[in-house]
Amino acid sequence: MSTNQSLLTEFLLLGLTEVPSIKILLFIALLLMYVLTLMGNIAIILIIQLDKNLNTPMYFFLENLSFLDICYTSTTMPKMLETLIVNHRAISFSACAFQMYFFVAFVGTECVLLGIMSYDRFLAICRPLHYSTFMCKKVCIALASISWLCGFTNSVVHTAFTFRLRFCHSNMISYYFCDIPPLLMLSCDDTSVNETLLLTIGVFIGWTPFLCIIVSYIYIIVTILKIKSTQGRNKSFSTCISHLSVVILYYGSAIFSYVRPVSTYSMDKDKLISVLYSIVTPMLNPVIYTLKNKEVKRAISRQMYLRQK
Repeated sequence: MSTNQSLLTEFLLLGLTEVPSIKILLFIALLLMYVLTLMGNIAIILIIQLDKNLNTPMYFFLENLSFLDICYTSTTMPKMLETLIVNHRAISFSACAFQMYFFVAFVGTECVLLGIMSYDRFLAICRPLHYSTFMCKKVCIALASISWLCGFTNSVVHTAFTFRLRFCHSNMISYYFCDIPPLLMLSCDDTSVNETLLLTIGVFIGWTPFLCIIVSYIYIIVTILKIKSTQGRNKSFSTCISHLSVVILYYGSAIFSYVRPVSTYSMDKDKLISVLYSIVTPMLNPVIYTLKNKEVKRAISRQMYLRQK
């Protein structure tokens, strides 16, 4: 156990802004976004559970995605809102470690899960005759379990190596939650091992699923273009556009935040980037999957009709 842990008892989160006049407006906006995130993702989970027509691999993975979004926004948002409204910036050393562990775990899990969802779409469109064999219930559960295992294993490594460091420069984190890059910037130890881990593990947990998604969608687009019927092309593409929209928004910001040298970090800019994948994307996911997905809209209509009878 490092002597650092016996000396440092808490960190101070500086949050998104120091301007008092902006804090109230930001609090209201973020609270609204958090409520919409919870309501939207809970609604998606309930619809999938209640409607038997959505009992397919695609919606099983979407259910996992919605649960993930609830988890990792709930890891950071309550403390962020508290910091804005009551100006209570302190977070204990152990609470900071737990917050970082779960946040990094959920982010890593989502990266892998989005890659698995693209594989599901690849099989459904490019290998439809083999889809039911390759994507049986046991396989779906195994793939989802792998994504969760990858995320939490990745986080164990990063959390262990981050909190073995000594933080002697300051205990003020220029961020709105405990994350790897801002903590490394506070350390007075050599963080080269941590940076190497970020880059190397980031290749497997971030770039590898992302490249799999790109390859999957190249095959998917080629296959869709070969479909002679315009209606058939539109139907096939509509099942992919929601997932593709989420991937572009999520991966663009998440990879930028983690898979690069710490020396290139700028906390003011990075705070804005991290807002995209930690706050905006979880809120937009239910909207994207609802507005762009006819099956989900029909399922919602069916459930509303049944409740009115």
